[in-house]
Amino acid sequence: MRLNSMKPASGAKKIAKRVGRGIAAGGGKTAGRGVKGQTARSGGYHKVGFEGGQMPLQRRLPKVGFHSPRGKLRVEVRLHELAKLAGDTADLLALKNASLVPKQAQRAKIIVSGSLDRAVKVVGLQVTAGARRAIEAAGGSVE
Repeated sequence: MRLNSMKPASGAKKIAKRVGRGIAAGGGKTAGRGVKGQTARSGGYHKVGFEGGQMPLQRRLPKVGFHSPRGKLRVEVRLHELAKLAGDTADLLALKNASLVPKQAQRAKIIVSGSLDRAVKVVGLQVTAGARRAIEAAGGSVE
């Protein structure tokens, strides 16, 4: 096989139909635009979702959900994830270096999920009451 002998697979390239070239050509008269109306005329334009003046579907349906703008700035860290830390001190910078929290995080909170099997010193992080008990039971401390 050579580059000059390569062709697209059969059916991959579809020849565009030339419309508005008379009845014999198969796309004459209205040229596939239908009969009358805004889209049948030259310059006929309406926005995406426009329904001829009827209230569009995206405006008829209720608004649902909420995305907090601070959602990525405040994150939760599970207790068993502290085992992935290289050192014995857990602060925000150490969590970022271990890729446990995103780089743009400004606050982190340790929650109880799983267990902790080594002593970790937590500095400058929020800690739930249950997580505090688990950290201190493992021989660590919370500042």
